Parts: sequence; C-alpha cells; structure tokens
Amino acid sequence: MTAADTGPLADQLAENRRAALRLVPVSRETGDRLAAYVDLLARWRKTTNLIAGSTFPFVWTRHIADSAQLLALAPTARRWIDMGSGAGFPGLVIAIQLADVPGAVVHCIESDQRKCAFLREAIRATGAAATIQSARVEAIDVASLGAVDAVTARAFAPLPLTLKLARTCIERGAVGVFPRGESAKDQVAALPEATAYAIEVLPSLVDARSAILRVRQS
Repeated sequence: MTAADTGPLADQLAENRRAALRLVPVSRETGDRLAAYVDLLARWRKTTNLIAGSTFPFVWTRHIADSAQLLALAPTARRWIDMGSGAGFPGLVIAIQLADVPGAVVHCIESDQRKCAFLREAIRATGAAATIQSARVEAIDVASLGAVDAVTARAFAPLPLTLKLARTCIERGAVGVFPRGESAKDQVAALPEATAYAIEVLPSLVDARSAILRVRQS
C-alpha cells in the first residue's frame, strides 16, 4: 500500500485483504509478494489503465483471490499460458504463487505496451515465475513456448474465441482453466463445438454466482 492510500481506503484494502486470504489461503511469503503487487497496482493505476477505480478497494477479493483460486484447479501444472494478461489477472497472480516452484513459468501474453511495462516491473518486484510475451495472442506460436500444462484467460474474449485460441494447447494435453462469470453454464450450452471438449463447470470460491470452466480434450 502506498503512502497515498491512507485513511478509509487503507482500511478498506486491509479488510479486503483479510477476506481474500480467508477465501484462498496462501503462505506468508506469497502473501507478501501479493501485497507488493497490489502496492504497484495502487501506484500505476493512477497513470495507466490497469484496473477500474471503483473496484480497487476490493482488489484483493475481486482480482487477487479470484485469480489465485485457479491454481488449485490445475494443481500439478507448472507451465502456464495466460492469454490477454492485462494487469496480470490471473497470470501474474498464479506466477507469484509459483515463485518458489522449480521449473515453473507463466507466459503472460499481452499486446498493450504500457501493461507489459507494468507486468515487467511487477515481476521484478515480486520474483514471480513469469515471462512477458508482448504480442497479440493469435500472433504467438505456442510451440515456441515449449511444453504447456495449463492455459487460462480472464475477461479476455467470448468463450468460442477463447477456446479457439487455446485449442492447440488443449489438444497437446494442457488443461484450460477459464473464469466465465454468472453465465458460464449458458455459455457452454451455446458452444457449437462443446462435444469436442470435456468441460466441467466448477463453482467460484469468491463469488457463489460465478463459475469456472475446466476444459480438457474430449
């Protein structure tokens, strides 16, 4: 938390952090890294469009915990791709959780150069196990990234496009982990190629109304 974030906002952030860590507990070391990440968000959000100002007091539950819960849905995955990382949700949060895991890496794909600059600074400050791919997702040759265990994306694209862009990874054995909000079941029901995948609709720990899709090759 920055010196500018004092008074009521500081109290809100502290309370929200406690709520988030009750939902998705992490080690003290990981908690400290996540706090450093939130501190950077607090500073950079004033000049870079990273996160809506209205959501920042709830950043710990709405963004940190919401992202952190995904790791448990692919617990053996060490090599991830995050499509459209933006401010780092969920990819950088997962990379912070994996910071001390040998061989772990999260490839954060993001085309916005200002956001890439923020992500690089966040990696430096937190020791996150991440690399930045500064390009549009469709321009990335996923084979060049090596083996991939899991692919994720949050608030990135409609489900059909998300799965289209993740298809190569999933066909090669990666699991897809995609938060899809309150309409997840409807999105799956409307998916033309749903039978091509084994799709589980799992509840969110953070918002009982929302769901997460875990997707494997059928």
